[in-house]
Amino acid sequence: MKSRAYLEEIRGAEGLKRAVLRKIEVKGTTATFYLATDLNYSEEDAAHAQEVTARYTPAGFTSAVKIMKAVPSEEGIRRAVLDLLKTRFPAVAAFVEPEDVEAIVESGGGHFIVGIGSAEQALTPPSVLDKLCAELGKQFCGVWYGEFRKVEKARGEIEQEELPPAEPVRGPRFFPVCEYGEIDGGKPQNAVYIADLVKEMQGVTVCGVISFIAERMTKNEKPYFSISLSDGTGQLRVSYFTKKATLEKIRGLKAGDSVCLTGDNELFNGSLSFRAKFLDYGSAPKDFVPESRPSRPVPAKYRTVFPSPASDFVQAAMFGESVLPEEFKQKEFVVFDLETTGLNCAPGGAMDKIIEVGAVKIKDGQICEKFSTFVACPVKLSIEIVRLTGITDEMLVGAPDIKDVVADFYKFASGCYLVGHNVQFDYKFMRYYGEAEGYLFDQKQYDTVTFSQEMLRLSNYKLNTVAEHFGFSFNHHRAYDDAFVTAKIFMELVKMKKGLPR
Repeated sequence: MKSRAYLEEIRGAEGLKRAVLRKIEVKGTTATFYLATDLNYSEEDAAHAQEVTARYTPAGFTSAVKIMKAVPSEEGIRRAVLDLLKTRFPAVAAFVEPEDVEAIVESGGGHFIVGIGSAEQALTPPSVLDKLCAELGKQFCGVWYGEFRKVEKARGEIEQEELPPAEPVRGPRFFPVCEYGEIDGGKPQNAVYIADLVKEMQGVTVCGVISFIAERMTKNEKPYFSISLSDGTGQLRVSYFTKKATLEKIRGLKAGDSVCLTGDNELFNGSLSFRAKFLDYGSAPKDFVPESRPSRPVPAKYRTVFPSPASDFVQAAMFGESVLPEEFKQKEFVVFDLETTGLNCAPGGAMDKIIEVGAVKIKDGQICEKFSTFVACPVKLSIEIVRLTGITDEMLVGAPDIKDVVADFYKFASGCYLVGHNVQFDYKFMRYYGEAEGYLFDQKQYDTVTFSQEMLRLSNYKLNTVAEHFGFSFNHHRAYDDAFVTAKIFMELVKMKKGLPR
């Protein structure tokens, strides 16, 4: 990444060999780079920093460098370790109290000690220390070391908040199909909210605006169409097999057309899939506003998962050239991802369990907060899930229950639009477990799969493929990492479109 190469060159100066980049401030056409060092630096070091910075500053901007002397305090290191445990290793943080962390600042860095109980120490992987040290190295000058120290301690109970009773969950919501125009002759009267396609349903219609349509061929050379549809409550991807009599009419459809698809929402390999039988023109009523459902109120406080400021996004995006539109900056988004025990997200079947939740909040056009936690799991993880995610049964010991996690996530996502890569998959899980506790997630959703289909031409639209297109590297199949890179992809797509998708 450019930010890493920039710092490597900056550290070529003796007085800046442990420097870190604290922030970049842009005012007008001037970009000011704030560097922090714990060493005495010379005028030559400052001139070196100015020369390197000028080469990395985008065309059209002038650069300035401000160098600050920064010697970390023991309290600052303690707080950073606690924050990192809470956001990156929530299963460990569940049994670490503030008084369990000790920090010692030394010349050129320092070390920290985390006291944990003997039972928990056996379940804590050594790699946690390596990752904590690496993260501290990004925030503070110098080299950092850490150790776990065994202590005798009793695990406290989670303080529970008395919650009002849950409202009864009603069935799926519908709206009348307007401006019907026949293609297949399905003649639907009402359409179900896409957000409510969470159960098996027969002979049901969805109605919305096409965001992506492409003709494909089966192995038997039979044409079909891949279509992405949005109705203001959610987004749906569906494969539609044409009839000979209507093939040319379907070929005439394009992004922006409003259509209705009638068919069955049914289980396929453990997941719900919409199988369309009829396609016709149709639209939602003019000025359609989705009906809200009664829900438990937003909890007054977080109970088990505490959001924290997002740490390094500014450095990751500091060399970007595009500007986010005002429409985007005026809204708030929560980009989320889940790791689960399997792919079954159909409540009628054996619904799989959520084992990790990762999310970031975008406000004022910037990633500002993160939400990350493991979730206690009552069943043993399969070998396939352990291999895919790297999550083991031991890592979930001490993690909060799903009922507490959904309450905190409901608070975190309150007032925000939901964003995900193939968002309907994760949404169905969160909605199911949320409804069990009376929390009804009804926000509009944006899917970066369909958004990528609209804006990019790629061989496929898997998360790692889209991330690679934008030059983003990440630890795939871990919830927070997937959510973080999805947020960056979402923002890049918004820049390309100069607005939000339909």
